[in-house]
Amino acid sequence: MKKIILPLLMVSTLVFTGCLQDDDTPIIIEETTITNNYTNDGDNDGAGYETITISGGIALDTRWTADNVYVLDRKVVVQEGVTLTIDPGTIIKGTAGTGSLSSALIVARGAKLNAIGTASAPIIFTSASDNIEPGQTAGTNLDSNNRGLWGGLIMLGRATISVSGDTGLANIEGIPADDTFGLYGVDLEEGETFDDEDNSGTLQYVSIRHGGALLGEGNEINGLTLGGVGRGTTIDNIEVVANVDDGIEFFGGTVNASNIFIWAQGDDALDIDQAYSGTITNAVVALGEASDHGLEIDGPEGSINGEFTINNLTLIGNTTTANGEYADFRSNAQGHVKNVYAYGFKASSDVELDNDGVAENYNAGKISLGTWEIVLPTGVTDVKSIFKNDADVEVSGFGDSASAVTLGGNSTGVGANTSALSWTYANTAGGFGF
Repeated sequence: MKKIILPLLMVSTLVFTGCLQDDDTPIIIEETTITNNYTNDGDNDGAGYETITISGGIALDTRWTADNVYVLDRKVVVQEGVTLTIDPGTIIKGTAGTGSLSSALIVARGAKLNAIGTASAPIIFTSASDNIEPGQTAGTNLDSNNRGLWGGLIMLGRATISVSGDTGLANIEGIPADDTFGLYGVDLEEGETFDDEDNSGTLQYVSIRHGGALLGEGNEINGLTLGGVGRGTTIDNIEVVANVDDGIEFFGGTVNASNIFIWAQGDDALDIDQAYSGTITNAVVALGEASDHGLEIDGPEGSINGEFTINNLTLIGNTTTANGEYADFRSNAQGHVKNVYAYGFKASSDVELDNDGVAENYNAGKISLGTWEIVLPTGVTDVKSIFKNDADVEVSGFGDSASAVTLGGNSTGVGANTSALSWTYANTAGGFGF
């Protein structure tokens, strides 16, 4: 329906001056602008919705509701001790901008985000240029090729991370190092201890679209970034669509994640770093024309080790991508990838051990592959040829658990239960038929 946007009706600025610890989220001014959008019925009787533009820090418990649209103007930080609750069906839009002007919702250490949608009323994070309105689950003017139109969603916690120097503390990718609200982990040098049960809230039935704004050369924001997030946090039924950088990146932490769908990301779909040691269950990765790896796995950066598990994964390739690999195990990777069904890749696509340390980890059982069932690309006759060891260290049995299958002929329990992801925008827009 055509809208008339009336002039600005109200602007409110709230300044909070509570005392925070030196290494915690800084005190930030929260600015809120409310604009009424009336339906074009001639009488301006209040029908329609409000667009609420927010920037800065959220310093009091807050609820966002589905009868409004919330716009993130640059970075919005949920501060320590604060809970942001988002109702089912709520639409959150991020403004365009790069560098310091990029938009993102950041959940600082000790804060909580409870964003609990439903299959019929998911919570949607998208671009301010998306013409989606309250009550809708999709707009009409953007598609999977529209990336980098805003930032992304960042959640930070105090669970175990493995970083260089074993400091236990790091600043999250995508946030400038001098912004202390980007810290995750704990300061081991000050005697703090990791909390692997840390609870950053609940994300359920959440759709994240068209993000990945550029902060600097080679530094984009992921669709969903999880830094040191603990297993007390719930991550379930999440989709990321058309992000410039990675779909979801795990920087350490112990959080588990289930029912994940990532489509048409610009870099890697699932990216694991810094000894992430949770479990990812029932995930679908569908590469787009700009995508790189389905999985990019890095390991500990310090002396703290940790091994993740991925169970029931479907990888859908794209033969037109320049890269488009199945998986890359790199830099001391440690983890286990089981029950994988893959199809649609190029003949040159591979599952790779790319250095001596990774090959040694494979030999030591720190990396393992359970059942993989792969629909062979045209020109590939031996499924084991897809599994490549680029290290000088020899390995034995790499790819032995893989078998070739016909399209749709994967065994029961191998690959994702795709029906659990039928609610997603990606399923509808991409025509996957789940």
